Amino acid sequence: MLDIQFIREHPEVVKDSQAKRGESVELVDEVLHSDEVRRSALKEYEAARAQQKEIGKKVAKAPADEKQQLIAQTKELSEKVSQYKSDADAAAEQYNTAMWQLSNIVEPEAPEGGEDDYVVVKKVGQIRDFAAEGFEPKDHLTIGEGLAGIDMKRGAKVSGSRFYFLRGDVARMQYAMLQMAADQAQDHGFILVTTPTLVRPEIMRGTGFLNSHADEIYRLREPDDQYLVGTSEVALAGMHEDEILDLSNGPLRYCGWSSCYRREAGAAGKDTSGIIRVHQFDKVEMFVYTTLEKSYDEHMHLLAMEEEMLGKMELPYRVIDTAAGDLGSSAARKFDCEAWVPSQNRYRELTSTSNCTQYQARRLNIRQRLPEGGTEAVATLNGTLATTRWIVAILENHQQKDGSVVIPEAMRPYMRGQEVMEPQKWEA
Repeated sequence: MLDIQFIREHPEVVKDSQAKRGESVELVDEVLHSDEVRRSALKEYEAARAQQKEIGKKVAKAPADEKQQLIAQTKELSEKVSQYKSDADAAAEQYNTAMWQLSNIVEPEAPEGGEDDYVVVKKVGQIRDFAAEGFEPKDHLTIGEGLAGIDMKRGAKVSGSRFYFLRGDVARMQYAMLQMAADQAQDHGFILVTTPTLVRPEIMRGTGFLNSHADEIYRLREPDDQYLVGTSEVALAGMHEDEILDLSNGPLRYCGWSSCYRREAGAAGKDTSGIIRVHQFDKVEMFVYTTLEKSYDEHMHLLAMEEEMLGKMELPYRVIDTAAGDLGSSAARKFDCEAWVPSQNRYRELTSTSNCTQYQARRLNIRQRLPEGGTEAVATLNGTLATTRWIVAILENHQQKDGSVVIPEAMRPYMRGQEVMEPQKWEA
């Protein structure tokens, strides 16, 4: 949620942001109009309520000949107060509905445009020349099946399409990768957290996930009415709902480890083979509470953390600055790290990190106490440190001609010193 005082004072800034996102500019005027109606209705109600209380005091002290007249006035005023209260509540509801539809204000540095208008910040690593090595690179599913490590057929039999089993060395690789990420986060001062994967609608809504991407979220309805999270960001943001945080010693940094669920409703026909787009996956997610002023440096810190992890996996990758029209509603700016996928001859997203400024915190009422007194909304940031999709890039970039896969050196201690994953026959 945005600061209404900022919207009143800088409506053109908010309109410009909405336009960059490709979202309703008229919504800003709707918010301002509903704000005026709300304040006017509340003023009328409070004035009538004050008058009602004043007359109530007079009734107790009034002589008998005046008391009946005052009681009649009180009754008449009570009806007005009830109507004013109803009008004020309706105006507040209309205002809140409009306010909650507004997306975060895009940072001026974010590129303009849509999904294809990102800016490449840098490229890192050398792309392998498989032709020079004398073989055509296989896709991750073919490699994974050759290692007896990815079983899509049985995953679909048990749970439906886009579910899978990871087995043997590939399963161990996922555990190793996630543990590496958790250890790296702890080394950088993050608090490791295991998080709930079911959250209340208020928490999901507060983080901004029930806007344009609501159809991608699994919902459990009666009798529970809960959502399955698509990232532990949701639970980590909700953890401090309605709290005042002490940030006097610096940012509060968490690292959440959880299973995640996404319907991928808008991805029909895309990446249906293998584990690039699946309905369930595991992820280690960074989440930070800080001040608005420090959030910009913290964003760069999260990006550096992601690049450090990619370096350990020995993957060629690029960093892109996501265009305004491709940002989620909560993000003011977002950087993606995309690894090279040889079988597709292109880069694919592995991680992203977003600065959500004060948007989520306002919706979830998370504040910090100011040294000079009073409170203000904190800023929140998130960033992925490892997820199941990384296996795609690791298998493809480190594959060998005989179907084996060289394990990145940094990962070997987490895999009991194993250096290579060899092709295996399916035991069943």
